[in-house]
Amino acid sequence: MISFLLSAETAALLPAETASSGFTPVTVVYLIVIGILLLFSALISSSEVAFFALSPHEKDALKQEDSKNSKLARDLLEKPQELLASILIANNFVNVGIVILSSSLLSQLYPPTAGNETIHFILEVFIITLIILLIGEVIPKVYATKNSISIAKLMARPLTVVNTTPPISWLRSVLVNGTSIIHKYASKRGVRVSSDELEQALALTKEETTSEEEQKILEGIIKFGNTDVKQIMRSRMEVIALENDLTFDKVLETILEAGYSRIPVFENSFDNVIGILYVKDLLPHIDEAPSFDWKALIRKPFFVPENKKIDDLLKEFQVKKMHMAVIVDEYGGASGLATLEDVLEEIVGDITDEFDDEDLNFTKVDDDTYIFEGRTALVDLYKILEIDGKEFESNKGESDSIGGFIIEKAGRILKNKEFIRFGDYKLIVESSDKRRIKSVKVVFEEAN
Repeated sequence: MISFLLSAETAALLPAETASSGFTPVTVVYLIVIGILLLFSALISSSEVAFFALSPHEKDALKQEDSKNSKLARDLLEKPQELLASILIANNFVNVGIVILSSSLLSQLYPPTAGNETIHFILEVFIITLIILLIGEVIPKVYATKNSISIAKLMARPLTVVNTTPPISWLRSVLVNGTSIIHKYASKRGVRVSSDELEQALALTKEETTSEEEQKILEGIIKFGNTDVKQIMRSRMEVIALENDLTFDKVLETILEAGYSRIPVFENSFDNVIGILYVKDLLPHIDEAPSFDWKALIRKPFFVPENKKIDDLLKEFQVKKMHMAVIVDEYGGASGLATLEDVLEEIVGDITDEFDDEDLNFTKVDDDTYIFEGRTALVDLYKILEIDGKEFESNKGESDSIGGFIIEKAGRILKNKEFIRFGDYKLIVESSDKRRIKSVKVVFEEAN
C-alpha cells in the first residue's frame, strides 16, 4: 500500500509526456538504476550470511591470510553487532529505493486507470516483492552459504566504507546503543526456567538427526544441577576400604583383588575415614618388607555432605584436583563414596574400564519383568527401566536402594513373596532375611 502511494505521488510529479506508457530515456535510466540497486541488495544480503556463517576453520583461515581484505574482514567480525546493524540498515535503504523506483517505472509503463486497478496493484506489490526476494535475498544467501569465505573477503572493503559513512553510521550507533539498553533491562529482569520446562523444550526441539545417545546426554545435562551426591554415591556397604592396622602385604593383596586406583583408609570403623591411599604412591615401594609403614603415604580425605549438588561437587573436584570424595551424613558418619567418574556418568552414561565387572546385578525375565538385588541403587533402577524416576524420588525418604524403598513404604522387612504396589509397578520380595531384602522382582503392570 505504501509503495502504491509512493508511485502515485511520483507519477504526479512527472511531466505528462513522461508519464505516458512506452520506453523513454528516463525509463532506461530507471531500469539501469534498479538493476544496480538489485545488485547491491544481492551483495549486501549475501554478505550477511557469509560473515555469520563462517566456521571456526574458515575464521582461522582468515587469520592466517595477510591480505588487506582478510584483515578488514577480521576487523568487522570483532564487532558483530555493529556489522549486522550496518548490513541491515544498508539493505533496507537499497530495498526501499528499489520499491520506489520500480513503482514509479511501473506507473510510466502501465499507468493506473479506472479499469486496471487490481492488475496494477498485483504487479506493483507481488511482482516487485518477488523480484526483490529472489534476486536480492534468496538466491544470494543460498550462494553465500556455500562460498562464505570468498564473499566475506569480497565485501569486506565495501562494508567497511558503509560502516563509517553517514547517515548509516549514525543510524547504526543508535540501533546498537538502543539494543544494548534493551538487553541490559531484560537481563536485570531475568527469566527463570525450571528443569522440567527445559526437558519439555528439549523434547519438542528434538531433531530427527539427533541420536538416542546425544538425547540422553542433553537430558543428563539438564538434570545435572538438580541431582544430589547421595543419589550417585556408592554406599558404604559396597565400598572396599583398608583398616589402618593392616600389614603392608595384606594391603597389597587387597589392592590387587579390588582393582581400584584409590582406596579409603579408616580407623576402627568406616565412619572414621582418615585418608585415601593412592595406589600410584605405593608403586616405588612395591618390594618393601611387610613391616613397611604404608600409612605414611595416605593422603588427606575430601568430605562432602549427602545433599551437595553434583555440579558443585564437579567444580570442587576441578579446583582441588581430586577424583574421590567421602560422603558424610548429617551425623558426620561416612555413608559412601563418590568419584569423578560417578559424576560424569550422570551426563555421558556408564563409563567402563578393564577392571569393571560387566555382569549386571539384575535379570530381565521379559519386557515387563526384572529381578534386582535388594541393594541395587534406585538411580541404577531408573537407568535399567529407562524411566526418569521422579515419582520414586518424590516418594522416597532416606532410602537409596530398591530394598530400602520397599521397607520404607511397607514399614517393615517384607517376607518372601510379599509385595507392594507403587505407580505402575508391583515390587515383589523374592528373598529376604531378618536384616534386609536380598532380591526383588519388579513387574510393570500397566501393559498386562
